[in-house]
Amino acid sequence: MGTASARVPRRSRMDYPPDGGYRRDMATTQVQDVEPFAGHSPGQERPLGGYAVLTGAFAAAAVGFAAWLRSSGRELPERMPATDFALMTAATHKASRLIAKDRVTSAARAPFTHFEDDAGPGEVSEEARGHGLRRAIGELIVCPYCLGVWVAAAFAAGFIVAPRPTRWVATTFSALLGADLMQIAYAKAEEAL
Repeated sequence: MGTASARVPRRSRMDYPPDGGYRRDMATTQVQDVEPFAGHSPGQERPLGGYAVLTGAFAAAAVGFAAWLRSSGRELPERMPATDFALMTAATHKASRLIAKDRVTSAARAPFTHFEDDAGPGEVSEEARGHGLRRAIGELIVCPYCLGVWVAAAFAAGFIVAPRPTRWVATTFSALLGADLMQIAYAKAEEAL
């Protein structure tokens, strides 16, 4: 009494649609036959490989810094003083927006972005362009929220390695944030008159 094998035939790449997805009517498709990221974002381009490269670069930099810190004999401070934390928070916000939105820094973003329109005072709205890593970088550098992690990590490292110059730079960015808020308040007061 022989039983028929329930083996599912392997599919060739030609059996899948060009968008990398899979056909739902193919009851014989095995999970391992589907590309790992297929179906993640149907109808939208998501540069998952580029995201992986950026995530890997961030992780490598963090691990490299930690290894260097350990080999240098330096130690992490027990805690960050509240004043430094407040300074770093304000500076991270302003530096992230400056990189992602400032009109003048458009030249640095231009290889990865497409200008859409003017946004707020001194700011522009841009969209990532290209494919793969180029698009992933574009998405990173137009998003102040996304850049915040990178900028905060740089400030945190700076407070450990070179606290005096880092405080000076952070104070400058924090002063710019304060000036921005005062400009906005002044403009609102002018409109009310």
